[in-house]
Amino acid sequence: MPGLSAFCLRPRDLRRGAALTLAFIAAVGTAAGTGCWDRADAVGAAGAGLAAAGTQNPAAGPEAPREAGTGTATADREAVARAAAEAAAEGKSGKKAAEEVVSRSGDRWGMVYDQGEYAAFTDDLDGRWTGVGLWIESRRDDRIAVEKVQPGSPADRSGLRAGDRLLSVDGHAVTGLRVCDVVALLRGGAGTPVVLHLTRDGADLTETLRREQLHTEPVTVRELPGGITVIKVASFSRGSGEQVRAAVRAAGPGAGFMLDLRGNPGGLVTEAVTAASAFLDGGLVATYDVRGAQRALYASPGGDTARPLVTLVDGGTMSAAELVTGALQDRGRAVAVGTRTFGKGSVQMPTPLPDGSVAELTVGTYRTPAGRSLDGSGITPDLAAGDGAEERARTVLGGLGVGP
Repeated sequence: MPGLSAFCLRPRDLRRGAALTLAFIAAVGTAAGTGCWDRADAVGAAGAGLAAAGTQNPAAGPEAPREAGTGTATADREAVARAAAEAAAEGKSGKKAAEEVVSRSGDRWGMVYDQGEYAAFTDDLDGRWTGVGLWIESRRDDRIAVEKVQPGSPADRSGLRAGDRLLSVDGHAVTGLRVCDVVALLRGGAGTPVVLHLTRDGADLTETLRREQLHTEPVTVRELPGGITVIKVASFSRGSGEQVRAAVRAAGPGAGFMLDLRGNPGGLVTEAVTAASAFLDGGLVATYDVRGAQRALYASPGGDTARPLVTLVDGGTMSAAELVTGALQDRGRAVAVGTRTFGKGSVQMPTPLPDGSVAELTVGTYRTPAGRSLDGSGITPDLAAGDGAEERARTVLGGLGVGP
């Protein structure tokens, strides 16, 4: 998810030019409140969640062009806009018509937002949203389950916890729905009630919660014995890149770093580049193509290139977080520890539609400094580690001279 104006335009700015988002689309590519994410009523680099692989992957039809050289299916912008305009002229939903074209196109990450949803998306990029404080996920049996609860949120105060199965929201059954559609049900105005029906260990639960304006800090810092600074980046929302740089500058001399990107769904690309710049002295961070035109992203000079660095990654490390990981790995700046990352390496660009809605359509892919495309494949860590990833990282840093 830096020149923020270059990567994620607010609705009122859309006429000024297209903005790139390497998002989740998961939504946070896509918007948490309405975009499809794997985890989601709330937070993300982009919002609140990410679209689970395969949740939006219909068979490609006649309106499924592929960007030259990328192999990435994308909806035709003109076809999407035409469908929206024709529907609006007939008094029908332009957004729904556009969604049908995107669905048929095979654009796995394509999304269509109305004006309110797109505004909520930009709020997510600020690390704030209105909801009840749930991250949710879709299980293999189509069940919707609570993955995590925001501390201090309405959901937390009501006693909801990870593992609870969500059955309905305001009477709407959610089993089998896409995560993004469930997120849309959970979102709403501050102070409005929402009734959740859940099960826990075979017992039914019904909770009535009131939505609140919520906020999360995208970057947290903690110190481990031996001079190790752990910088956890939950998402690349606005300001996160500079927070990473500040944490690096504040670390004591001789310290080593763990950059924890586990569960990070992505966010603003410019923030990701700023974060990578904290550990690089200029140079290439990534290249990307937009409808065949090749472009590049560069780190700012002056980053810390001396102190040892390990990045922690897992299957929830997506998009912009993968961009950072790939850059640090390819540039020989960091050792990646954990499990294979998600593999979201495509680029989305917003297109304003005649009825005021916005379509985020895939236009290309990005590559690491070594030329690797991560879309669909992800990043293989240098050292595999599951639950013991942090301990493995401490061992690596110890081998590099960090510690007692």
